[in-house]
Amino acid sequence: MPIVGPLLHGSPQERGLHAVTNVKPHRDTKLLLMLGDYKVSELSTAQLRSWHSLVREECGAFTANRCMSFLKSILALAAEDFEVRVPSAPSNLPRRKHKLKKEILSPEEVAKLIAHAQTDKAKGIYYAFPFLTGVRVSEQLALRWVDINFDQDTISIHRVQERDGSTTDMTKTESGEREIPLSATLRTMLLEWRLRCPRLDGELYRVFPGQGSPQQWPLPRRGGGGALLYGNFRRRYWGPSLKAAGVKHVGHHSARHSFVSTLQAQGVEVGLVAALAGHANPAVTLGHYTHAIMSGGANALAVLDAAYSTKG
Repeated sequence: MPIVGPLLHGSPQERGLHAVTNVKPHRDTKLLLMLGDYKVSELSTAQLRSWHSLVREECGAFTANRCMSFLKSILALAAEDFEVRVPSAPSNLPRRKHKLKKEILSPEEVAKLIAHAQTDKAKGIYYAFPFLTGVRVSEQLALRWVDINFDQDTISIHRVQERDGSTTDMTKTESGEREIPLSATLRTMLLEWRLRCPRLDGELYRVFPGQGSPQQWPLPRRGGGGALLYGNFRRRYWGPSLKAAGVKHVGHHSARHSFVSTLQAQGVEVGLVAALAGHANPAVTLGHYTHAIMSGGANALAVLDAAYSTKG
């Protein structure tokens, strides 16, 4: 038990099995001491904080804070029933583990990736797109050709793809429904891709469909044009393409971070950046938010294009 222990150092499944059978999964598995060997009157606030930190590290912040809540009640009863001195509970306990800063590609690395994507006619648009738009993966995979207006150079984001490949006509947040201007680079890539994009029943439908399975030349690929599930996108398009481009592997969401941080570094007003990225709470994520006029979006994306352009 995380309060009196000992606590098995291992996975939740291993800890559960040990609690029931009292058998360690491995001979060298460690048992971590909790508060069981201390008298209540001997405990100090510093010991409670140290114990909470250990439980938090092993079992997570939620479990640690729940255990601390239970312990406070136990100590209060001990003080009342047995008239013993009990330590004060530590204050300002962290609510969650410290999150590691997400690794993102530098503008130079993104420029290298996009240059590679422009030569990759079969898959390049799949992995260049999020760096040039800042969209979430569910928004990207749900995009249809009717959502792209080449006359006005805009992309409408108003649906997401679910895990099973179906789409929902709503975004993650209310502010997620937005229009993103097409940069010159992205416009050219999309126009080229539209000529090659697999059709569904002979018609253009999804912008990022599954491409189907190859057949013997000159037959076209079989079964393309339908939904591309995220797992397949990550395994067949994202990971291999980043490796082929010679840049470090990052997650799809990292492209949003690159998009936002590059625009901010180029001096684009943060309210406009928030609107382009569809942030639900820009006061937290960007530190500032205003309902930006989207007429400035095209200039902002031109700045992004310039930042990612290769200099030869």
